[in-house]
Amino acid sequence: MRRKSHAPFWSSGRRSDPPIDCNRLNWDIRQRVAAVGRRVNTLCKGEEGLQQQLVVFQSYHNFCLPHASLRQPLLPPLPTNGTGSAKQWRPCTPAMAAGLTDHVWTLREVLLFRVPPWPQPAGV
Repeated sequence: MRRKSHAPFWSSGRRSDPPIDCNRLNWDIRQRVAAVGRRVNTLCKGEEGLQQQLVVFQSYHNFCLPHASLRQPLLPPLPTNGTGSAKQWRPCTPAMAAGLTDHVWTLREVLLFRVPPWPQPAGV
C-alpha cells in the first residue's frame, strides 16, 4: 500500500519539513532566554521582563547570528593570511537577507543602537 504524501503549508526552499524549522527556533529560544529555558517566571519578574528578554533574543537572532541557510557564495574566493583554506562563503543574517543592513552586527552594536522615536499622530 502506498503512503499519502502531504504537502507542507509553506516551503522555505530547504528539504526539512516546517515542524523541524519551528522546533529549531523553539530550541534557540529555550537556549538563549533564561526564563523560557527554565520554565519559570521568577527570572523575568513578570510579563514585561519576559518580553524584554525576548526582544533582546530576537534582535540578536536577526542581526548578529549568521544563518548557514542564508550564506552567499563569494565568486572569487578570498585568500587567508594563514595556512587555512580560502573563504568561499559570505555570512548572512536574516536582517541582511531582508535588506535592512549590509553587515553582521556585534551584540555591542545592537545594544548601543538608538532607535529613532516613532512618529506620533498629529492630534495627540
